[in-house]
Amino acid sequence: MELIAKLSLGPLLLAQGRRVRRTATRLPEPPGARAGETGAGPLLRLLVLGDSSAAGVGAPHQDAALCGQLVAALAAQRRVRWQLLARSGLDAAGIRALLPATADAVDVVVLCCGVNEVTSGAKAAHSVAQMAALLEDLRMRLGAPQVLLSPVPPMHLFPALPQPLRWFLGLRARKLDAAIRRALPQWPQARLVEHGVALSAQTIASDGFHPGPQGYAAWARVLAQTILRP
Repeated sequence: MELIAKLSLGPLLLAQGRRVRRTATRLPEPPGARAGETGAGPLLRLLVLGDSSAAGVGAPHQDAALCGQLVAALAAQRRVRWQLLARSGLDAAGIRALLPATADAVDVVVLCCGVNEVTSGAKAAHSVAQMAALLEDLRMRLGAPQVLLSPVPPMHLFPALPQPLRWFLGLRARKLDAAIRRALPQWPQARLVEHGVALSAQTIASDGFHPGPQGYAAWARVLAQTILRP
């Protein structure tokens, strides 16, 4: 299906992709702390790692972004020592390059990636191999933490994308998501967490591409419940 779409719609998809890159609303990464310690109780060492969604694009401040809301939810029961390593535009290989050569061990990594793999045109098998290399680096450098992955976002629902580009990127997103799910048994430290955030005017940011504060809040709640569950 993807090959047929490229052959029949290639010029139109290319033109739409260029237009979106030129005209789309570009929201900045929000200000706010990217490391700290808060809460009371048993220590939980947390790393939020990834692309623009990890960086909180779509929120006005880190407190309203994924990391800030997750830390706040966890701090009700745990002392959380946390760090955010994220940058817009990164795929798994770029995220891997963010990791410091030496780092303290962590207990949980929340890893956000997938969208930039889809938009780059990389094959699903290549993207999964890059994710596997990233997960191995996390295991070796950070003391074998649990890694929580989220599904590749449903890009066929992103209002910022015109048709048929929206349909095509949604097709590629579903293909990558399926490949990641097939690879999960090979990644014993990784777990896929279904965040269940429904895209709506209330949960998506003004760019039509990233979550807004309410979307991040729903995502953070599910992650916190997963981390705190006995």
